Amino acid sequence: MPPTITATDHPLEKLTGDAVVVAVGKGPDGPLPTPGAEAVDRLLGGRLLPALADLGARGGEDEVTKLPTFGQGPFPVVAVAGLGAPDSAGGYTPEAVRRAAGAASRALGGRRSVVSLLAAVGGTPDAARLHAVGEGALLGAYEFTAYKSDLPADRPVPPSDVTVVVPGAAEAETALRRVRAVADAVALVRDLVNTPPNDLFPAELAARGAAAGEKLGLTAEILDEDALAAGGYGGILAVGSGSTRKPRLLRLTYQGSGARKKIALVGKGITFDSGGLSIKPALKMEDMKSDMAGAAAVIATVCLVAQLGLPVEVIATVPIAENLPSGTAYRPADVVTFRNGKKAEITNTDAEGRVVLADAIARAAEDRPDALIETSTLTGAQLVALGTRTAGVMGTDDLRDAVVAAGKRAGEGMWPMPLPAELRKGMDSPIADFVNSNADRMGGMLVGGHFLAEFVPDGLPWAHIDIAGPSYNTGSPWGYTPKGGTGVPVRTLLATIEGLIAG
Repeated sequence: MPPTITATDHPLEKLTGDAVVVAVGKGPDGPLPTPGAEAVDRLLGGRLLPALADLGARGGEDEVTKLPTFGQGPFPVVAVAGLGAPDSAGGYTPEAVRRAAGAASRALGGRRSVVSLLAAVGGTPDAARLHAVGEGALLGAYEFTAYKSDLPADRPVPPSDVTVVVPGAAEAETALRRVRAVADAVALVRDLVNTPPNDLFPAELAARGAAAGEKLGLTAEILDEDALAAGGYGGILAVGSGSTRKPRLLRLTYQGSGARKKIALVGKGITFDSGGLSIKPALKMEDMKSDMAGAAAVIATVCLVAQLGLPVEVIATVPIAENLPSGTAYRPADVVTFRNGKKAEITNTDAEGRVVLADAIARAAEDRPDALIETSTLTGAQLVALGTRTAGVMGTDDLRDAVVAAGKRAGEGMWPMPLPAELRKGMDSPIADFVNSNADRMGGMLVGGHFLAEFVPDGLPWAHIDIAGPSYNTGSPWGYTPKGGTGVPVRTLLATIEGLIAG
């Protein structure tokens, strides 16, 4: 569970805790102090800033320097988080503050209560800064210990109580309620993604998603393999045919009071992806438990929208399957018939995400939404093109650009990608409407987008967010991002939906 978070406007010298967090920027000649760091420096008799210089602190991103106060203040430890270099106006973006808050939470294991002065960092709007401080602190304190046995009682657990010093604490509590809801939603995604596939098989993911939604008053529907067959969901059934743990389709519906828009969310839920008969290399195959990150994100997002009580109708459609090789698995050369009647020749069973998403998008479109947003760990080509921290976004121009802008506001890297017409030709099949995978690897992320576009009705604004890299961190923790599931793109989906409501 994320820490508790509260706001206070009490003077610094009257506060107590196990640590206080301040920030410094990176200047050409050393750390650049912020108002919070200067306040603690005064409280410590001018000792903090010279000590940072003596220790070689630079104020770079992900840098946290911890110093004892030797009884000179109400806190035993000061944690100084780096913000990186200021922008051209001399300020710091909300994302820089969010990362600094997260890095501080990660560095303060063993410190139960923390007081944060990061809201005093200048250069960003107060509301955005407060959200950044809160989200960073809570998300940086995340840990997944469900499968750890005999944890030491004295282990350095993350902070459990964060107090943000900010003018107008009573008003800030309203903003922090939203921060808590966002952190809970991101933690839900991280927990689901980190759960091993022997425990999170298709029926279990559907059940957990339904339970999370029903707890918040959502309507849940789960289609089993018989209902999928009756409904014509040939793609989901094909991908799931190689596993004894049969596929599911989860539908979650939130009907907000005074709904102004109807938004369809679709997320890929491959609980484990071996590649099927087109089997993946063994190296790093264990990371393929994360192939349901898109499903987890849309489940958490519709629950978050409900928790915030937004005036919108949101319907999440989540195709869930396990892609394994066996005597019953679907094969290269098979032709799959989807819910909308279109047919694809299977040329690669490892391009299974688009096969299950085709059915889900076709079903979601039947609800006649005002916009459709789909997210998935769709292609390795996303990683090749954009790396591990930036998602590729495709679709109709206006909605694609709205998603990218929302990602910038939320602090999740998004980049607009085209759907060049010439790449569609590579999907032509001699015996079916199209193939599911092009033998030419060039532009693979964009070809995946073209395949999904075949199932979006004309005139429906849509966006596809490829999160193959950003949804699962295989490297070291950084900022507020842990190793493993990251929770991307929940915050972008929320910001997009809010933008659509406002528009």
